[in-house]
Amino acid sequence: MMFQSFEVVSNPATGGPRVAKLRAELESLGLDGFLVPRADEHQGEYVPARARRLAWLTGFTGSAGVALIMKDKAYLFVDGRYTLQAAEQTDPNVFTVESLVDTPPPVWLRNAERKFTIGFDPWLHTISETKALREALEKNGGSLVAVKDNLVDLIWDDQPSAPLEQVTIQPEKYAGKLASEKLHEMAETVAKAKADATILTDPSSIAWAFNIRGNDVSNTPLPLAFALIPASGEPLLFIDKRKLPIETEAYLTQLSTLRAPSTLEGDVAAFAAGGKTVMLDPALAAEKLRLIIEQAGGKVADGLDPARLPRAVKNAVELQGARKSHERDGVAMVSFLSWIDAQAPGTIDEIKAATRLEETRRKVAEGFQMPLENLSFDSISGAGPNGAFAHYRVSTQSNRVLQDGELYLIDSGGQYRDGTTDITRTLPVGTPTEDMKRKFTLVLKGMIAISTARFPKGTRGMDIDVLARIALWKQGYDYGHGTGHGVGSFLSVHEGPQSISKRGVHELLPGMILSNEPGYYKPGGYGIRTENLLIVTEPSVPEGGDLPMMGFETITLCPIDKRLIDTDLLVRDELVWLDDYHARVRETLLPHVSGEEREWLIAATEPFSHEPKG
Repeated sequence: MMFQSFEVVSNPATGGPRVAKLRAELESLGLDGFLVPRADEHQGEYVPARARRLAWLTGFTGSAGVALIMKDKAYLFVDGRYTLQAAEQTDPNVFTVESLVDTPPPVWLRNAERKFTIGFDPWLHTISETKALREALEKNGGSLVAVKDNLVDLIWDDQPSAPLEQVTIQPEKYAGKLASEKLHEMAETVAKAKADATILTDPSSIAWAFNIRGNDVSNTPLPLAFALIPASGEPLLFIDKRKLPIETEAYLTQLSTLRAPSTLEGDVAAFAAGGKTVMLDPALAAEKLRLIIEQAGGKVADGLDPARLPRAVKNAVELQGARKSHERDGVAMVSFLSWIDAQAPGTIDEIKAATRLEETRRKVAEGFQMPLENLSFDSISGAGPNGAFAHYRVSTQSNRVLQDGELYLIDSGGQYRDGTTDITRTLPVGTPTEDMKRKFTLVLKGMIAISTARFPKGTRGMDIDVLARIALWKQGYDYGHGTGHGVGSFLSVHEGPQSISKRGVHELLPGMILSNEPGYYKPGGYGIRTENLLIVTEPSVPEGGDLPMMGFETITLCPIDKRLIDTDLLVRDELVWLDDYHARVRETLLPHVSGEEREWLIAATEPFSHEPKG
């Protein structure tokens, strides 16, 4: 069975009738409009089938968006990644596409300068989102109304059931720390904040804190659950026991009191009664939880999810697992890349390539006796102009053959018990043009600049993001996404609070894992991205220096295509780094490959034979 499906089920014709039914519900409640976000109660990147209300209502299947259904018009807000997709998947006679970046719903509602009464499901909007919406509406004399029942649920007759996938224990040999220790430390954090409890709403935090994993959503091994962590006493874990095998239930019973999800609202209200203070992360927690606590007589204190930062700073066991998972992943990538090089241009397509890579990852993982649990995200397999969409997702409708004279971009990753991987490589199909080589090398210069950076304590991702862009900027180019995101340990491939981007405000700390992935995208032509994962290293004083500096350890092991490199654009230090990196890739992976793959790896990692400039 393949993890990734290439069938995108979307029918624009269903939007009109479904919006009409929703408008009937609006009328019955006396509302002017209703918000439908792509979110569930946990505000995660991936949502279960039951929570894909936005896709069901509109036809739009992208990973970010929100619809605003008014009495006479309907609006779909998406970011720049999905403008074209939204236009293709929705009925233009029903939906007007708006910018989720320039005019998100709060801005749109404020600019409307009309008195609207807008309904929303308080489980599907965070406290921060709700505050912005409320302020925008009240500025014009309007109001935001929390509905008892989600209006989409009322008209969705064949809505899927909540997922009930089995929960497994993440052993200490992979987690590196007992769950009891983590929970104790979080309780101490709550006490220091002078709160009586906190509620974990992010399933990644719950999976990390309790050392469990699940399969309730695609790509990320999460069990959907909530947890109440008191400053003193036993935690409450709200999870459906049908997900728990005997061993897992016994394990969790030793750490917490298990409660059914249906008791969450009542249990939180009972705990908050009498003036208890509950800490909630306003950027993660649903507005509904704030309402429950305050209506019960409790107080809400703003505070960060106490698992988020400890989860981001990996311990020694997690870091070693990350290194080992990337070694296996490197073997799979070598097998895949050597295979693709052996195919004649015009003989394989994007789906065949992505399928081959998944099959190769499975085979290699089984050989190492560490099964591939899942893909860490659906592979971005983009040939020619499709590669110019940074977040392109291949489907049977968009599938393109890899043609002579084009570039092929493959961004992919795997989920293993000991680590999560994410890698991008760009390959020439046939002979690349000088323009392709020049742009590829400018991107590579940025990737090397991040790889070799040294920086003092307190440095944030936004402080070094420019290093990845400066070579491109000098030539009048840029890319529209961040340079790097945090990565979990057999958890989400996109993890905060760390990032390397213009908005990366959190300081980089030793043990954090981040991606390093500058790019360049020529609309209608090609896409270029080179991505490795990095570990932030412990500070040390450089030889002859005065101050301790941190840096990065590159853990991704895979050749960078030399056919696309213009060495005249590289200075000596850059070429030395590249040769050293390829030497390490060869030394580490060569014992695990044979035959044609071995020959390919040796050729792909040969050092450059001429002196670079500079």
